[in-house]
Amino acid sequence: MTRTAEERQREIVLAARRAGSVDVTALAAELGVAKETVRRDLRVLEDHGLLRRTHGGAYPVESAGFETTLAFRATSHVPEKRRIAAAAAELLGDAETVFVDEGFTPQLIAEALPRDRPLTVVTASLPVAGALAGTDTVSVLLLGGRVRSGTLATVDHWTTKMLAGFVVDLAYIGANGISREHGLTTPDPAVSEVKTQAIRAARRTVFAGVHTKFGAVSFCRFAEVGSLETIVTSTLLPAAEAHRYSLLGPQVIRV
Repeated sequence: MTRTAEERQREIVLAARRAGSVDVTALAAELGVAKETVRRDLRVLEDHGLLRRTHGGAYPVESAGFETTLAFRATSHVPEKRRIAAAAAELLGDAETVFVDEGFTPQLIAEALPRDRPLTVVTASLPVAGALAGTDTVSVLLLGGRVRSGTLATVDHWTTKMLAGFVVDLAYIGANGISREHGLTTPDPAVSEVKTQAIRAARRTVFAGVHTKFGAVSFCRFAEVGSLETIVTSTLLPAAEAHRYSLLGPQVIRV
């Protein structure tokens, strides 16, 4: 059966979303087309904001129609995320009140926070609250609201209203994408509202994320790059690209 380019591209997107990434050689064999045809399809899909191309393949961009679950995030780029989380936790300074965002990297940051002094952590994330709740020195404030099944975090007006009552020293924020042009983005408007409110409540904001987040653009914008004090990522983000982000205001740390 000969597929149209559109059908082929739809199958490629579905395969990438299912597996987390796709490989040019495997796709060519599976679809019965030349590798160059697959590369052309990937270019089109990247132009449409559905995939990001890598050397020899591509991975899906999170969008209004597609978002990875926390369970999936806990299996991808884990060593890189651990390095980033450890470096981000070191930026705590003299902060006594901290907001920790939903997501796997923020969860790793929460686990890396010091336990030798009193700290108050505000979070919408059930896993973050669970990771810290048994710690004597950490007081956890879990924001109420509707729990999203994929990320196990609370959203909606209950969450944002509670958050609006706080001023926190430092917010650790995650995002599905960060780009110089569109700032920090996330697929879901309800999540975007919580992140916006957290940044508004914080004196300092740190974004922590793996290199694949850079240049990716999702549906809802919740912050400009210039509103961040620091960006923590890995050396897999090229130094030249890190420098371009630093020109917009934040310090960029690569680990």
